[in-house]
Amino acid sequence: MGRIIAVANQKGGVGKTTTSINLSACIGARGKKVLVIDMDPQGNTTSGYGIQKNELENTVYELIMGDCSVEDCILKEVVPNVSILPANVNLAAAEIELIGVKDKDFILKNEIDWVKDSYDFVIIDCPPSLNLLTINAMTTADAVLVPIQCEYYALEGLSQLIHTINLVKERLNPSLNMDGVVFTMYDSRTNLSNQVVENVKNNLNQKVYNTLIPRNIRLAEAPSYGQPISMYDPRSAGAESYMALAEEVIRNNA
Repeated sequence: MGRIIAVANQKGGVGKTTTSINLSACIGARGKKVLVIDMDPQGNTTSGYGIQKNELENTVYELIMGDCSVEDCILKEVVPNVSILPANVNLAAAEIELIGVKDKDFILKNEIDWVKDSYDFVIIDCPPSLNLLTINAMTTADAVLVPIQCEYYALEGLSQLIHTINLVKERLNPSLNMDGVVFTMYDSRTNLSNQVVENVKNNLNQKVYNTLIPRNIRLAEAPSYGQPISMYDPRSAGAESYMALAEEVIRNNA
């Protein structure tokens, strides 16, 4: 049965999409079958895998609106062991169009239930806001992985996110848990990065992953080539870090 992990943080620019793309690719490289669901209307996870998002006939939007089946949407084996449920800007309209729809918080879950057993892991990239799309991701997921940028405001908004996770757990999805926090954009040369890591560990009663994702120019370049870092530059510090994170995630969810 597939383990479903939502990658979420309502702050933008913390590395959600970078983590969704590269964690899923590295889990796939370890021989596990992965489905990546792009729930962000920006569609950056979709394009980060080299998919022309604006030319797609079926996306998460069509799925949520009931215009196609989940099997119609999935792009199989985009890279070895990794399939994609893509998104584009059309998804931005979903929240308005779903006003008044019965059980709108569970639309994604009801569709993914049909296919989750075909995968070892399902990774959901959430939008940078706590909206209906994020709620759908959390009702579908078993756990939430939270990327945090190593910067001064790292803890800001995190308590709100944890509150939302707890509310979803209490009211909509009793099996939802906090998978843990992963630090991104870490710079070992600065005291600030080290202080942020210590601060979060001391103030957060949550699991913190040992792997630190560094600031890495190759990580930043990879999406423009439509490749995960494990394919774009497998020997880079970014690739090695995401491979280490993948091993941690596989071990934690065994």
